[in-house]
Amino acid sequence: MDVTSPQADGGSEPQPVPTFLPEPKRLGVLSRLAPEPMKVVLNWGRRYSLWVFNFGLACCAIEFIAASMARHDFIRLGVIPFAPGPRQADLMIVSGTVTDKMAPAVKRLYEQMPEPKYVISFGACSNCGGPYWDSYSVTKGVDQIIPVDVYVPGCPPRPEALLQGILKLQEKIARESLGERYATGGSRPSTAALRSGLVAPPQAPSQAPAPGEDNA
Repeated sequence: MDVTSPQADGGSEPQPVPTFLPEPKRLGVLSRLAPEPMKVVLNWGRRYSLWVFNFGLACCAIEFIAASMARHDFIRLGVIPFAPGPRQADLMIVSGTVTDKMAPAVKRLYEQMPEPKYVISFGACSNCGGPYWDSYSVTKGVDQIIPVDVYVPGCPPRPEALLQGILKLQEKIARESLGERYATGGSRPSTAALRSGLVAPPQAPSQAPAPGEDNA
């Protein structure tokens, strides 16, 4: 309803006064381009179209395969297993023991996934090293090298545990804001913060002087 005010000449006929919309909520760098209803639609689309990049490293990978078969069938939850590659994937499920030798490959493939991307750590070995936590060659959890969204405990966890972890991740996606996810202190992360030493180009070898050459 418009707010009215009397005329300036003392007449009784009111004149309409424009009503301004409330100030939009500050939800990050995309708040001007994606209002709240659009965020709901985008999050709804993300939570039910998760292409999975499976990183099966040990026996937990068998439980992951069982969760994708007909008995449990996590495709009904909008989770599509076995993405063609990291550049087509939205969700990485690390299932098994991550060794120090395998850790650079896990990080490199995670960095090749497009944003927004999510990670589920499936099993005790992926969570914290499991029964091999004291080994000289085992990484003490995949969260040492990449950020993890959902942890699924167990050694090995049952397929039902993975289904619950997927539901928890979908609940997290439904209420997230990309501005809060990627902005730090109200500003976007710098280019240097997004780069990694694993994808840096090799340094050119230094030109050593040939034997007998004068350095002058």
